[in-house]
Amino acid sequence: MVDIRVAGVGDVDAILGFGADFVPSFYAPLIGQQRSDAHFAAWWNREGIRQSVRDQEVVVATDGNKIIGVGQYGILGDEYVIWKLYVHPEYRGQGIGVRLINALINEFPADTPSVLIEHFAANERAGAFYEREGFSVRNIEPNSEGDHRADVVWRKKRLSGSRMAG
Repeated sequence: MVDIRVAGVGDVDAILGFGADFVPSFYAPLIGQQRSDAHFAAWWNREGIRQSVRDQEVVVATDGNKIIGVGQYGILGDEYVIWKLYVHPEYRGQGIGVRLINALINEFPADTPSVLIEHFAANERAGAFYEREGFSVRNIEPNSEGDHRADVVWRKKRLSGSRMAG
């Protein structure tokens, strides 16, 4: 049975292991090995994960004692952003990604009007998933080296009025 919960400090090593197991190999065919390695180093480092866990900005999906999904949010300017949303490949297609998104949104203040999420343009699977979940393209940041695979697609989802009222 898959459980979704806010991560605790004791989860940091397992979160890092989860990321190391498949994140770089997932991104390498999409954006190239060098860019994939740099992305992983920037977003999956011990201190960054530890601080986000301490700030209660990370949720995990677990199957028994095994982490099978990770979601992380933060704030950019005055907007909430989902920075990470990953589900282990063997568990995809079971609604876990949707449950992680909802768990992250439930951590936001009740009057939060919207949430942002971003992905590389080459990650068409993520783009289609986010579109199905109500995230519309807001803008695209071109990659500074001109590699359109690594353009960052920013999406925005308006949160429901009933959520904002309650």
